[in-house]
Amino acid sequence: MRIALLTTFLAPYRTPLYERLAREHGLEVLCYGGGERYAPAWFTDLDGQLAAAAFPARRLSGPSEALALGRDYDVVIAPFAGGALLPAAYVGARRRGRAFVLWASVWVAPQSPAHALARPVINHIYKHADAVLAYGEHVRRFVAAIRGRDDDVFVAPQAVEADLFSRTVARQEIDAFRGRHELGTDAGALALYVGRLAPAKGIGVLLEAWAQVRGDATLVVIGDGPLASEVRSTPRVRFLGPLPRTELPVAYAAARLAVLPSVRTARFVEPWGLVCNEAMHQGRPVIATDAVGAAAGGLVCDDQTGVVVPAGDGAALQRAIDRLLGDAQLRARLGAGARAAVAAYDYDVAVAAFGRALATAINPSPTGPPNTR
Repeated sequence: MRIALLTTFLAPYRTPLYERLAREHGLEVLCYGGGERYAPAWFTDLDGQLAAAAFPARRLSGPSEALALGRDYDVVIAPFAGGALLPAAYVGARRRGRAFVLWASVWVAPQSPAHALARPVINHIYKHADAVLAYGEHVRRFVAAIRGRDDDVFVAPQAVEADLFSRTVARQEIDAFRGRHELGTDAGALALYVGRLAPAKGIGVLLEAWAQVRGDATLVVIGDGPLASEVRSTPRVRFLGPLPRTELPVAYAAARLAVLPSVRTARFVEPWGLVCNEAMHQGRPVIATDAVGAAAGGLVCDDQTGVVVPAGDGAALQRAIDRLLGDAQLRARLGAGARAAVAAYDYDVAVAAFGRALATAINPSPTGPPNTR
């Protein structure tokens, strides 16, 4: 059985999943690029990623090739992304009577005019896909409301490389990190943001909140994007730019907390936020907004594994940062809860969910909604 999985790029946090899927199911990954705004050059180097891939992977030229996938593959798995790629892949599979699996990440319907125009087509795919893989329980609920059932919607938990992010970081590594990035004792306690510096990530809210944070503390920002100049010009903020992935566990270990202040826009609501997983593997509590998928999906739980604040509420964000920076016992309790909770979010569990979705797609339930196969 030949299986095609469509995606944009071979992101480093996805390759362990693809390697396992290729071994277990003979899956081939077809990459079409695009779809990532403000992404760094290393992320979008598709040719380099394909050359380094340890599993079958190739470039997908565009919608016309997606339409023909049903000719060569028995099952097509496609994400909610890529513009015309999703409808083309769906129609191409249906034309040949092939199974189609939707890999769903959306948990709040986008409100842009383009999304509104496409919604009837997208909802048809949601309803008639042979099975659906969901980023988390929040996505499962969203999909089930459209499909009218959830017995063929399978949660493939979002995961990062546990062996990298949960490793023990020595005190000497932290001291070297602080010295290398000019974060001496005068920088005080560190709070950490990792990610794109784009409006939807709530950077503006974070910088406004940080200006009101009390005491000697520094916000360390790792990443790049259109709001980099605003970050650079904010007092008590140390902008490091993009860092190698292997250095991130040390950054999390050096910080007292991580923050993901994403907000809702017409085009984007944070599907998950894997930086939450990364920080939690290091036992660091995360402050996330209720617009973050990892919070809506149950990983970042208020007062259990982190703190959840309303999206766009700078005052609430500032209070949460002050509270965590100043309470070592609270940080320890939440950090321990975070480390325990994130252990369940691993690639083996995701691969098992893919297996169940594939089995269901190949032999769909007769009680399910009608499709055109």
